[in-house]
Amino acid sequence: MTSQEIRQSFLDFFASKDHKIVSSAPMVIKDDPTLMFTNAGMNQFKNIILGNDPIKYPRVANSQKCLRVSGKHNDLEEVGHDTYHHTMFEMLGNWSFGDYFKKEAIAWAWEYLTEVVKIDKDRLYVTIFEGAPEEGLERDEEAYEIWKQYVPENRIINGNKHDNFWEMGDTGPCGPCSEIHVDIRPDSERVKVDALELVNQDHPLVIEIWNNVFMQYNRKADGSLTTLPAKVIDTGMGFERLCMTLQDKTSNYDTDIFQPIIQEIGKISGKKYGEDEKVDITMRVIADHVRTIAFSIADGQLPSNAKAGYVIRRILRRAVRYGYTFLNMHEAFMCKLIDVLSEVMGDAYPELLAQKSLIEKVIKEEEEAFLRTLEHGIKLLDKNLSEMKAKGKTVLDGHVAFTLYDTFGFPLDLTELILRENGMTVDLDGFKIEMEQQKQRARNAAAMETTDWVVLKEGETRFVGYDSLETESELLRYRKVTQKNKSYYQLVFAETPFYAEMGGQVGDKGQIISGDETIDIFDTKNENNLTVHLANKLPKELDVHFVLTVNKELRKATIRNHSATHLMHEALREVLGMHVEQKGSYVSPESLRFDFSHFQKMTQEEIRQVERLTNQKIRENFPLDEFRNIPIAEAKEMGAMALFGEKYGETVRVVRFGSSTELCGGTHVQATGEIGMLRILSESSIAAGIRRIEAITGHAVEKMMDLQQDTLANVRELFNNTPDLTKAIQRSLDENAELRKQVESFMQKQISELKEKLLANAREENGVKVIRFQSDFAAETIKTLVFQINNTFSEQIKNVDSDSQSLMVVIGGLHEGKPSLTVLLSKDLVDKGYSAVNLVREGAKHIQGGGGGQPFFATAGGKNPAGLAQAIESIKLA
Repeated sequence: MTSQEIRQSFLDFFASKDHKIVSSAPMVIKDDPTLMFTNAGMNQFKNIILGNDPIKYPRVANSQKCLRVSGKHNDLEEVGHDTYHHTMFEMLGNWSFGDYFKKEAIAWAWEYLTEVVKIDKDRLYVTIFEGAPEEGLERDEEAYEIWKQYVPENRIINGNKHDNFWEMGDTGPCGPCSEIHVDIRPDSERVKVDALELVNQDHPLVIEIWNNVFMQYNRKADGSLTTLPAKVIDTGMGFERLCMTLQDKTSNYDTDIFQPIIQEIGKISGKKYGEDEKVDITMRVIADHVRTIAFSIADGQLPSNAKAGYVIRRILRRAVRYGYTFLNMHEAFMCKLIDVLSEVMGDAYPELLAQKSLIEKVIKEEEEAFLRTLEHGIKLLDKNLSEMKAKGKTVLDGHVAFTLYDTFGFPLDLTELILRENGMTVDLDGFKIEMEQQKQRARNAAAMETTDWVVLKEGETRFVGYDSLETESELLRYRKVTQKNKSYYQLVFAETPFYAEMGGQVGDKGQIISGDETIDIFDTKNENNLTVHLANKLPKELDVHFVLTVNKELRKATIRNHSATHLMHEALREVLGMHVEQKGSYVSPESLRFDFSHFQKMTQEEIRQVERLTNQKIRENFPLDEFRNIPIAEAKEMGAMALFGEKYGETVRVVRFGSSTELCGGTHVQATGEIGMLRILSESSIAAGIRRIEAITGHAVEKMMDLQQDTLANVRELFNNTPDLTKAIQRSLDENAELRKQVESFMQKQISELKEKLLANAREENGVKVIRFQSDFAAETIKTLVFQINNTFSEQIKNVDSDSQSLMVVIGGLHEGKPSLTVLLSKDLVDKGYSAVNLVREGAKHIQGGGGGQPFFATAGGKNPAGLAQAIESIKLA
């Protein structure tokens, strides 16, 4: 069976068991503060499991694209070194929400594996939860009794809490699980060692293939467990491992999922897979990582320096670094693999085909940027090596190794490799300390403690904010949150006009009022599909009616900006072409930011055209035409465009202004005239093929125009209210340029005269000509003077037989009240081991400063002008 046939067979099997087959959610998660990436098939069903969303289909199955870079067996630095772990992988899964439980889940898993895809029953082993008496958890006898019907008892293995008790997090749904393992070793190996000894022992050919999670408990903040009212089945089977088993391979990377990519890497690099271990590891790393990067970009996550973008950039750079080191690939190459990746996975995931051009451009730009960074890192390491050799050191400082890792993307093993080639090592303990300190800083920044929800009343929140900014409501639940030593409360109400931050629109602010008590709501978030109102204190009385009031002015400003993004999106497509697609947005009361696909910088005229078109649509005063809860197919027929990387439900909301039609859950103006006016502030690139516009609307435009008019009036006044201001400014610039030339000519003459005077009056100290001087010149002028002195001195000693062949120049500057030091040494002094850097740093102590530079030329700044004279005199050659 091909991988495509295997995937389809799983979906067809569960469809025959009355499961609703749903599409994969995006791999990148946008509106969940607890997760950056989909790391399991259950992520998209989390709100149903938590009871925050209604159960639409009690039985569901799908193939979900997932990403894991940490946790059990998922250390990024290990991917590629074995044959069966990945960053991105597909998880085949089936779910039951309050419908069937262990009996059916186990029976169907066994039926699919042994009857549909016909895996040898004698090669299958299962684990069950052995219990945890310390937590009052008994052995999963129910699962044991069911498995006895299919598997000999000796192949039912007890598993500990670490392997066989699944938990969503520190709190939330959890329960025992039962893993199915397969032994794909050759018969000659099986007779030597029983697979019972190898299950869960990280053997590459005795592997877990399917995990059945039986969610039956809820973990509370105090660690106690309560029984879930509706039990959940959550299963996950590794698609790549299933393909390896069914295609009779001993490595995931030998299947038809990866081999076309690996063969293409071989063509590009001129290397052959299977002949050299380091080359093989490299090809596996690249084949794995290019999938992760491509799918992330397709889902709207570009490489960056923050959060999810940083993870993607780190993965991309790891692949580039492996190719650079072991395949000698010093030019962009991963971008050339997207064609073959699209052939392998494009049918199952059409977003790859639709976004192919963008993916290639983004990856190419990232590769080229990192290759430049790698070159800089190698130069820095070479510099450190030279300094170490000069000092007779053989161990690189751990801090330097960590800087290479953190700033230049140099993994430790690359640094070690280069050091080994030079007979040196690295201070591993120092590196580990730096790494742990960074991890601790990250943990501290992200650490959040939450108490259990205190449920006052059962119910779901109804959002009324499309139609009203004020409503009366009851408090359903609350909890306390502590983060960065600050505490606040999360409040959930039965009805709310507050919009929770989603889809790029910021959350509302406002107040809740009860009697004589008013509490500020400083933000509103969406958490697991709950509208959570954030307040610094808890209401005194909880079981009362509250009036919830949104800050009207802030909401109005926000909706002006949000509706403007819709109109501007349409204008961009009209001006630039229909290839323009939204790639991200941010809408706040102050401004709007809109990211879109386009492969070149917009001209000033194009920006003006977009502005004019948008403002024309605003003046048309198109009324809001809104369609709530309509089928997504109907929405698409209306012309609404679904964005890649977004997960839509079966019913959606459509927002239309004139011909602008979009799927959108945000809040908007009632008519476009309310926006007032749009003004684009900037247009820039944020990645290959992705542009960003920042703009303002309404009152913000008025303020900006007032400021510009006032500035223009002030400038005009400076030029005696000339009618032709541009001409007057140009004339002034021309005059200034001519005067600058005259000043520079004068300064050059002064410097030349001063140079001759200083050389003539140079003192001789121990056979070295020494010039010491204090001036009020600017730093650049001092630098020019010092280099002219050195050049003239070099010419003099060529033409004149002199005993003194050495020169040291020490100049102290006091420019605009700030002291500085400049030291220059002739080449022969540097060759003897003297360093201008060491000398200037010693002198800088007198001016309370520090400095640096090169062995022959260094500068320092300070904050104590009184010590300048002493600093100049203190600099002496030992």
